[in-house]
Amino acid sequence: MDTKRCLFCDQIVPIETKEGYDWYIGCYCSPVGRYGLRSDSYETYCTLPLASKRRLNPLFSAYIRELTDCGETVRLAAEDIDTLEHSSRIPATIDEKANRLLQYLHRRSSAAYEPVVIHPLAVSYNLTYSMNLQELIYIIEMLKEREMLERSGSTFKLTKTGWMEAVATAEGRRAKSCLILVPDNEERRNEWEERIIPSIAQCGYAARIHSGSLSPDSVPDDYRDIAESKLLIADLSEHAPEVYFAAGYALGLQIPVIWSIKRDESDVMRVRSELIRPIVWDKPEELAALLQQRLSV
Repeated sequence: MDTKRCLFCDQIVPIETKEGYDWYIGCYCSPVGRYGLRSDSYETYCTLPLASKRRLNPLFSAYIRELTDCGETVRLAAEDIDTLEHSSRIPATIDEKANRLLQYLHRRSSAAYEPVVIHPLAVSYNLTYSMNLQELIYIIEMLKEREMLERSGSTFKLTKTGWMEAVATAEGRRAKSCLILVPDNEERRNEWEERIIPSIAQCGYAARIHSGSLSPDSVPDDYRDIAESKLLIADLSEHAPEVYFAAGYALGLQIPVIWSIKRDESDVMRVRSELIRPIVWDKPEELAALLQQRLSV
């Protein structure tokens, strides 16, 4: 049988090729199963920037593990990259990630306090859609403090409280949709994706950057993302007209809008209005903290 390196967990495992898909068997993404990746998508994914793969690999690995563990068949292709990253199925907050661990232990046991072994733990942070082992350990300790699970090495037990929480959240809690409007600037977008959006997610929002261009001439479908959002964040840096326009459209739908702008551009705002009182920021980390403060009120 041929072998191949899994793109998402970096483990070399046996594969079977069938009907245009390579089926990866027993890697860390699916320790007791398999998943399919369309054969012509392998090289496409490999050409992604390293920063993108670092961000996406844990998400794909976790998605595959959760679905295959639930008995679902997973087939992936290159066009799923953007769709999956912004899917409502991806947990956005620490609490939602913690629920994934409770649900996994619930599927592996028949009652509270029944032991479940997670081995090897060091590569099992995909159980919680975590980016690394440190975040998984943080989640475990948090659940221990909440008296939802007990741990002894690699052995875990749901308490009665943890068991009931796992049952109650079995369908998952959908995070509130948050759409972000930023100038069409790759560097600026990367700042938001890597340093700001994770902080917004911790406040219970499934945040993503709008990928299209909005103007009075845009077709109705272009506005659907705004209409379906619970919050819109409009960054006025670079004074992009489409950001002003789309944010105004959101206000017309009575969708809350949070404005922001870089400090060195705040003195030359194109539109002056009592409705536009942006958060002024210098560094992405500063804006992330200010947004967390605003959203936590």
